[in-house]
Amino acid sequence: MPRSHLTGVFVGSRAVADGLLSVKQLRERSYRRLVQGVYADPALVLDHRLRCQGVALLLPPGTAIGGHSAAAWHGAPFAGPHDPVTVVRPSTVQWKGPREVRVHRSDLDATDVEWRDDVPVTSAVRTAWDLAALESRGTAVAAIDAMVRCGAVSQDDLSAMANAGAGRWGVARVRKAVLLVDPRAESAPESRVRVALVVADLTPVPQYEVRVAGEFVARVDLAFPEARLAIEYEGAHHFTGDQIARDDARLERLRAAGWRVIRLSASDLRDLDGVVARVRAALGL
Repeated sequence: MPRSHLTGVFVGSRAVADGLLSVKQLRERSYRRLVQGVYADPALVLDHRLRCQGVALLLPPGTAIGGHSAAAWHGAPFAGPHDPVTVVRPSTVQWKGPREVRVHRSDLDATDVEWRDDVPVTSAVRTAWDLAALESRGTAVAAIDAMVRCGAVSQDDLSAMANAGAGRWGVARVRKAVLLVDPRAESAPESRVRVALVVADLTPVPQYEVRVAGEFVARVDLAFPEARLAIEYEGAHHFTGDQIARDDARLERLRAAGWRVIRLSASDLRDLDGVVARVRAALGL
């Protein structure tokens, strides 16, 4: 008899073939569809790693979860639950995957792959390379910032990787991204804003401590100290409960210290050119 309920992540057709589930149960019960043909217990938290676990059940030997998806295991869990899962495959493996998967063809050595949570993922250094080669510059740098910050890779690792990559596909993009990495950033949005400013020839200082006569006033996300200009990214938690009052009090302390503050939110990330223009105007450039 089929079980009353399947837990974990499973391939629907295999579960039916093994008698663990009927086609009717698969269709009528509330199993969460992760990618085409792969399902999960709805009690499991839906995030990008869970989707990767589903894709891993379909992967042929010699392939691995990579890029922005693998970064979730290396300190940069920024890919969303509905973002495509990135898979790296060598040219010797012919596999397209389900439509929810983005397949990147590239040489993949055994040393480039490690197993995490029963999922083959690219190593931290290889993940950093693929991030820089495949993703937009801001997205790539944000993820690599986080990977360096948590110790998954070092800046020396990144420099060695970039210097040894002559002739490899994407090396120019990789080298540009590596030069922008700064582990002082404490969030992906902060990294993205900083990258947009640096590319525009502006050089903010990340996580700058504002002090007056030696007394601590506040630490700001990005700062132009000589101009006493701060840029602050405010995520959703800044607009809830007591945090609003704390932020207002902090802003008043900065203003009293002679600082101006540009406050950014998620909507500003959709127009980083506009953010750069605001900062330029505030700097009188």
